[in-house]
Amino acid sequence: MIKMNKTRLCMFGFAFWGACASVQADVRLPAIFSDHMVLQQDSTLPVWGWADPGEKITVSIAGQTKNATAGSDGKWKMLLDKIESKDALTLKVSGKNTIELQDVLIGEVWLCSGQSNMEMGLSITNNATAERQAAKFPQIRLFEVKQTPQISPQDTCEGKWEICGPDNVGRFSAAAYFFGQEIHKGTKFPVGLIESSLGGTLIEAWTSMEAQSKLKEYKIIDEYAKIMSSKPWNEKDAMEKYEKDVAAWKITAEKAKADKTPVPREPRKPFHPSLHKCQPAVLFNSLINPVIPYAIRGTIWYQGESNAYLPYANLYGLQLETLIKDWRTRWGYDFPFAWVQLPEYEPKKEPATSYWPLIQEEMLKSLNIPNTGMAVTLGLGEANNVHPKNKKDVGKRLALWALAEVYKQKDVIYQGPLLARHEIRGKEIVVFFKHADGGLIAKDGAVKGFMIAGEDQKWMDGTARIDGNTVIVSNPEVSKPVAVRYAWGCNPAWSLMNGAGLPASPFRTDTWKIVPKEDKYPAQNPQL
Repeated sequence: MIKMNKTRLCMFGFAFWGACASVQADVRLPAIFSDHMVLQQDSTLPVWGWADPGEKITVSIAGQTKNATAGSDGKWKMLLDKIESKDALTLKVSGKNTIELQDVLIGEVWLCSGQSNMEMGLSITNNATAERQAAKFPQIRLFEVKQTPQISPQDTCEGKWEICGPDNVGRFSAAAYFFGQEIHKGTKFPVGLIESSLGGTLIEAWTSMEAQSKLKEYKIIDEYAKIMSSKPWNEKDAMEKYEKDVAAWKITAEKAKADKTPVPREPRKPFHPSLHKCQPAVLFNSLINPVIPYAIRGTIWYQGESNAYLPYANLYGLQLETLIKDWRTRWGYDFPFAWVQLPEYEPKKEPATSYWPLIQEEMLKSLNIPNTGMAVTLGLGEANNVHPKNKKDVGKRLALWALAEVYKQKDVIYQGPLLARHEIRGKEIVVFFKHADGGLIAKDGAVKGFMIAGEDQKWMDGTARIDGNTVIVSNPEVSKPVAVRYAWGCNPAWSLMNGAGLPASPFRTDTWKIVPKEDKYPAQNPQL
C-alpha cells in the first residue's frame, strides 16, 4: 500500500506523469520503486526521483535515514547503505509529501532481457497448467518494464512489482521465472526479476548509441542512416494509406467471418521509421535506461535469433561485448552476465537461419569476457519452432551457472564440454575438452555430429570415438585432415555431453571465411 500526506499520489509511470503534471510539489519516484519490490542485498542501494528544485528529500528504511536535495532540474538521488533483513520492510520517501512503499524484501535482483524467447510467457510453455498451480513463491517478484521504442534515453517507464502466484505467473517470462525459481530454491533468498524484453528485435537496439558509435569496424549505424534517408517519412501520406487499408481490411474481415475462413491481420498503424524496434539504441533508451542504476546482482540475456537472419552475424560477438561493457559502465560495476546460446532451429523457409551457427560461435567466443557465462541449449530447441516450449531447462541451465559462479556453491556442475584445443596426429584429429566433468559420454551411445576436412575445405562426416576427455575424429577419405567441426548447422546432429548430462557447445577449429550472401547491409531486411 502507498500512503501520503498533503496530496494524493497518482499512479506510477506515464499515468502518473499525465495526471499529476500540474502538481509540482509532489515527490515522485520511478515506477521500479513500488510496493512488493526486491532490493539487492550486500549492496549499496541507489534511490532517485523528482521534486521541486531545491526541495529537501528524506528516505528511510530499516532504521537508516538518508537525505538529498533536488537539483535545479528537479532530480534527486541518494545512496542507502547495505540492508540486512529477513522481514518485509517499508521504504518511506518524504519531501512536501510522503510516499510509503510496503512489503519491500531484501534479496537477489536479476535483470532479464532479450527478444521473444525471453519475453515468452509461462502460459504457453510445456506443462503450463501444472507449473502455474505449483507457482506458490511469494518471495519471487517480477517487474516488467513497459515502454515503446524511443529515439532518446528515457527516465521513466510503466510497470509495477508483482508477487509470484498461480493467478499471475502465466504472464511472467518463463525463462526468467524458472531461473528465478532455481535461484530462490538454491539460495533461500527472495528473488526480484526485472524483465525487459521485446520480440523480433536486434541486439543493436539494446545498446546505447554512444557505445555503438565508437566502434570503427561497426558500420551498422551508418547503414541504418542511409536506409532511413532513402525512405522519406510523410506522416500524412502514411496515415491516408493506413486508413484506406483499414477500410479494405474491414470488408475482407467481414467476408472471412461470413465464410468461416481465417480473418487476415489488421493493418498496423504507421510510425516514424526511426522508432522501429530494431533501430540502434531505441530499446536501450526505453527499456534499459529507465531502470539504471537500480541495484542488481546480474543479468541474463536471451537474444540473437533476429541477428542470425543478417549477413553481419560475424559481428555478434563484438555487439554482445559492447552491450555488456556499456551496461556495466552505466551501472557502475562489472556485474555477472550470462546468455542463452541459441538451440537448434531450421525452419522450412530459407535463408532464415543461414548464419545461425555463426551466432552460436560468436556466443561461445564471448566467454572470454570476464565474469560471464553461457547456457548451451542443444536438445531444448525445436527444428521448426523458433520459440521452443521447454523454457524450464533453459532457466535451470542459466541458474546452474549462477549458483556455481556467482553464489560460489560447491559441487555444482554448470557447463557442458567446451573446446579446449586440438591436435593433428596423422590421419586423425584429437579434440580436447574442458568441463568434461564425470567424463565425456555420447547421447544414445553413438558419437555423432563431427565433421572433418583437409586443406581443400571439403567437409566429410567424421568417425569419432571418445578417449577420456578427448574425442578422436577421422575419415578414410581425408588423408591429411586440418580441421574439425561439431554440431555445426541450423539443426545439427549432436551427441556429446559430460557426466552431468550437459551438452557440448557447437564449435569449429577452422577460421575459414563463411561468405555471406550479401556484402552489405540488406535494405530489404525483414526486420525493418
